Amino acid sequence: MTTEYVELKASFTAEDAFKTIRRTGLEKETIYTCYVTDAKRVLVGVVTVKDMLLAGEEAVIGEIMDQKPVFVYTDDDKEDVMKAMTKYDFLAMPVVDKENRLVGIVTIDDAMDVLQDEDTEDIELMAAITPSDKPYLKTGVFETWRSRILWLMLLMVSATFTSRILTHFEDALSSLPILVAFVPQLMDTGGNAGGQASVSVIRALSLGDVRLGDFLRVLWKELRVALLCGLTLGCVNFIKMLIFNDVSRSVYGVGTSLIISAVVCVTIALAVVIAKIVGSMLPILAKRIGFDPAVMASPLITTIVDILSLLVYFGISTKVLSLVGIQM
Repeated sequence: MTTEYVELKASFTAEDAFKTIRRTGLEKETIYTCYVTDAKRVLVGVVTVKDMLLAGEEAVIGEIMDQKPVFVYTDDDKEDVMKAMTKYDFLAMPVVDKENRLVGIVTIDDAMDVLQDEDTEDIELMAAITPSDKPYLKTGVFETWRSRILWLMLLMVSATFTSRILTHFEDALSSLPILVAFVPQLMDTGGNAGGQASVSVIRALSLGDVRLGDFLRVLWKELRVALLCGLTLGCVNFIKMLIFNDVSRSVYGVGTSLIISAVVCVTIALAVVIAKIVGSMLPILAKRIGFDPAVMASPLITTIVDILSLLVYFGISTKVLSLVGIQM
């Protein structure tokens, strides 16, 4: 915020206003938009140079000004100020205190700096990096290490659950090792699907397109998208496995190979549904409890989706294959 702005009174004529601008304008941040205050410096209106030029020199400011000015408060978040300026296409936004007294303005160039800082912070959080104000090449090696290592350790420890799931189903994997070959495909597909949903929702939250009250609307939309994506990927993958899984058919037979293909494709469909629901809901949940939604981005969501996908995969595999008489 800057305190260098043009302040006028409602009783001024346009000629008086131009005299004020000529006398003080050189020191001001902007002279195009002027702010009208009363004796207690309460903001009562906004008028532009264009308004005054078109109205004529004898026009009274109180009659041509916008008497319902849009403003922000001193304790508003700077990101909210930037959003308001974008919404109303303002070159400058007045800032008032709790008594509506004008204390300064935020200009569009400062708002762009805020936008750049916020975007950088979100990108770093989405990549599991602690945000830093320093440029990349001016950040030391150890400082960069500190910003990354905590997230990497957290994600590494969380991946322990994935290992425990694989260990729990060790007997199934030893009797039917072909199941292991499809684990990376399932985890990657689920992670990609969750990442798509999370990025879309985080962007919508940051732009104000989605609010906390839209929880059910977002869930309903992502559920339908997930079902379509899951069915499409499952069907395409089934066709792919029928064409290219010659090794599976030669080792386990055609019947078992088809069953394994069906299990993998059903799991992919379910993994996509789970991933998109998790990816879309976690950012909203983070916003609800006061965290930055970007924290709930790709790395963390991918870890959660990996765990759930493996549980679904091996759960379906053991049930289906045991039903058709394949011992695991």
